[in-house]
Amino acid sequence: MSSIVLAGVSKSWGSSTALHAIDLQIEAGTFCVLLGPSGCGKSTTLRIIAGLDNATSGQVFIDGREVTGLPPSKRGIAMVFQNYALFPHLSVADNITFGLSVRKTPADELAARLDRCARLLGLEGLLARKPSQLSGGQQQRVALGRALVAEAKVCLMDEPLSNLDAQLRQEMRRELRDLQKQLGLTVVYVTHDQAEAMSMADQVVLLNRGHVEQSGPPRELYARPATTFAARFVGTPPMNLAALEGDRIAGSSAAVGLSAATFGVRPEAIRLDPAGHPARVESAEYLGADLVLRCAIGSQHLLVRTGGQHRAESGQQVGLRWAAEDAHGFDAEGRRIH
Repeated sequence: MSSIVLAGVSKSWGSSTALHAIDLQIEAGTFCVLLGPSGCGKSTTLRIIAGLDNATSGQVFIDGREVTGLPPSKRGIAMVFQNYALFPHLSVADNITFGLSVRKTPADELAARLDRCARLLGLEGLLARKPSQLSGGQQQRVALGRALVAEAKVCLMDEPLSNLDAQLRQEMRRELRDLQKQLGLTVVYVTHDQAEAMSMADQVVLLNRGHVEQSGPPRELYARPATTFAARFVGTPPMNLAALEGDRIAGSSAAVGLSAATFGVRPEAIRLDPAGHPARVESAEYLGADLVLRCAIGSQHLLVRTGGQHRAESGQQVGLRWAAEDAHGFDAEGRRIH
């Protein structure tokens, strides 16, 4: 198992800066997800770890060894790309072992590694096929096999499941997580999908405009978002953020008991209660098990996630209540008030 450390890593192209001197520590044997919107710097960070891009400044360490100036082949890493990058004219077996063949790995060792990898990924009956004869999930397993057969302790993945349908993507998330635990790999995984991040990661690194917005376990990002950006990005539906006037929601008499610029509360933390703060239903979205209401309270709006058995119509008056411990406060710069 290998740890990864980035110390003051920045990346610029002329006047454009993709990363602003980020510091990051990824413990050995963990599943770390780089999460954020398009253009936030997550793929750039991954490419710098891999050695595919050079940092403008800063240092990269893998397993305690500085690798900042080393090429990818000297870093002891494997990588899985978004488009799988399989050779269409080669069989599954030859695709998996291509890197070993280029390195002149002895035939008996190559065969043993291929056998272990194929059994691990359930590819034993597919080794003679070409990529065009495989399903999307099978192609993904081949791409993963090519990374695993190298027996590197660090595996970098750049949105590897984005080409799969929703159900297969969910199945592959479980398989990847199980493989990572079984093999003790250090995985760095890039995605813009917060459901992937929350379900797979030991550590989520949320990036925003080249800065690390927050880093920690998924539960920490959900329960104690460090900024309003983190509060809105993590969670489905996202956290409600409402402007305050004094300790009241703007335009209303609803006191929240906080001295802050912005009040936050998760939609699932709000209960419908006739004795609660008066609000008006503006729309209702039925999702089967859940019902999401958009409610006006003063000049602000709050989403309420409640059970699908409830019925509500536009214009209906309701009462909203939440526990004091579910309230979050943020200052004028969007930083969490502790």
